[in-house]
Amino acid sequence: MAQPYKPPKQSPSVLRFVTSNRHKFEEFSAVASRFGLGIELVSRSYPEVQSDDLEQIAVSSARSCAPGLGKGFFVEDAGLFVNALRGFPGPYSSYAYSTIGYEGILELLRHREDRSAFFLSVICHYDGRYRTFTGKVDGRISPRARGNAGFGFDPIFIPDGE
Repeated sequence: MAQPYKPPKQSPSVLRFVTSNRHKFEEFSAVASRFGLGIELVSRSYPEVQSDDLEQIAVSSARSCAPGLGKGFFVEDAGLFVNALRGFPGPYSSYAYSTIGYEGILELLRHREDRSAFFLSVICHYDGRYRTFTGKVDGRISPRARGNAGFGFDPIFIPDGE
C-alpha cells in the first residue's frame, strides 16, 4: 500500500516551476503568494507526449526535464473538459485554443443545452520521486465571452458558484 505524502518539516520558500507559458506562471505565482510561497520561473520548452491522460502527460514532462534540472521542480498540465463534447478539448486544450479559440468552443456548443464543463490540472513535482497532485474545478461554458481577466478559455468558463 502506498504511503501518504508527508511534506518536509521545513517547506521551501521558493518552488521552481518549469513552463514556457508566462500566463500560467503568473497565475501560479499569485496563488502561491497567498500561502507565503514564491515561485521561480524556469522558462523551458520540453517534449509533451500526446495522451488522453493529463497525469501521464505531466509525469512524462517532468521526466524529460529532470536530467537538466535535477531535483526540486514541478510541471503542470491542464485542460478544459466540456461534457457535451465528450471531454473535448481536454488534454488538447492548448492546441484547440491556438486553432479554434474560445469562439470555436462557443460555436460547437451553439445548439447544445448541456454546457457543463470542468478544468482539470495535474502537477508533477520531482524531488527524487515523481509525485502528482490533481485539482478539478466544475463549472459551465457561458453563452458568450465575458470579461478580460485570465487567459485561454477563462472568458467562457464559469466556475460553479460564480
